Amino acid sequence: MIKTQVQIPDHLYREAKRIADEYEISFAEVVRRGLERVVPAFPRRGLAGSWSLPALDLGLKVDPFEDPDWREKANTAWPRGGPRRRAASGRRRRA
Repeated sequence: MIKTQVQIPDHLYREAKRIADEYEISFAEVVRRGLERVVPAFPRRGLAGSWSLPALDLGLKVDPFEDPDWREKANTAWPRGGPRRRAASGRRRRA
């Protein structure tokens, strides 16, 4: 284990000492546990090239974007007058 010195703001020091007293652990242990929580949030910067988007399986049998006219088809009118809409009061209309 390496022994080191750090400078921290007074309010942070007081809070860390309070935690150490309340949980009956050393100040050093509070700092170690804090670092153990923070370090994984900052991965090494050199690893960015090895990351890629995860595969997303939507369960589709056909890719809807293979068709060059997909935008037009997505914006065409709905069959039989369009989707059903609720009444202004929020209640469903009776058929």
